[in-house]
Amino acid sequence: MNWSELIGYLAVPCTIATFSVKTMIPLRIMALTSNVVFIASGLLGGHYTTFFMHLLLLPLNSFRLYQMIQLVTKVRRASRGDLSMDWLKHFMKKRKYETGDVLFLKGDEATELFYTINGRFRLRESGIEIPSGQVVGELGLLAPDNRRTQTLECAETGEVLTVRYRDIMQLYFQNPTFGLYLLQLTTGRLFENIARLEGELEKERKRNLEFESVLADVRGAQTQLSAG
Repeated sequence: MNWSELIGYLAVPCTIATFSVKTMIPLRIMALTSNVVFIASGLLGGHYTTFFMHLLLLPLNSFRLYQMIQLVTKVRRASRGDLSMDWLKHFMKKRKYETGDVLFLKGDEATELFYTINGRFRLRESGIEIPSGQVVGELGLLAPDNRRTQTLECAETGEVLTVRYRDIMQLYFQNPTFGLYLLQLTTGRLFENIARLEGELEKERKRNLEFESVLADVRGAQTQLSAG
């Protein structure tokens, strides 16, 4: 058995391992290992078709591995407190909206989320303004029926970036760490909504107390008048 055959046999478990791993970074690492082994085997054994094919695949797998490592790094940084979506812009498409345009209506099927670049956008039912650099529409991804809970309209001409839910799910399954980012993003918005509702309830409670106080004063005055 010569070196070419020995290295060729070594390539077999590398290839099997490449197709066996479940996550993208280990997959790319095993693919790179297989590329190196096949390049050596093809060169030593004179199998130039195999040699050139894996020579071309080597930089491609290297680039994809670099992309995934960068993604993981940015997601981990985001998980420590930065909920910016800047790192996801490469996966998004740009759209422009004019004043009065509706991006989606309450009850619509939700298929994508939005990242505001400039202009002003508003959630019609709650009156919440969505400033630049904010994500909106992500809750539809987690809603049981994938329906919009509010209407989003353009209050002042601006641009947004969009990404489809199916692309987000692909990123999630390719890299489970992305799930942590998505969880933080959605729970952060839910907590904001809860805080807003609690604030409104507190204001309503204070108004009721003031009304009850006025009502008590009126009743007291009526009692005094009746007694007089």
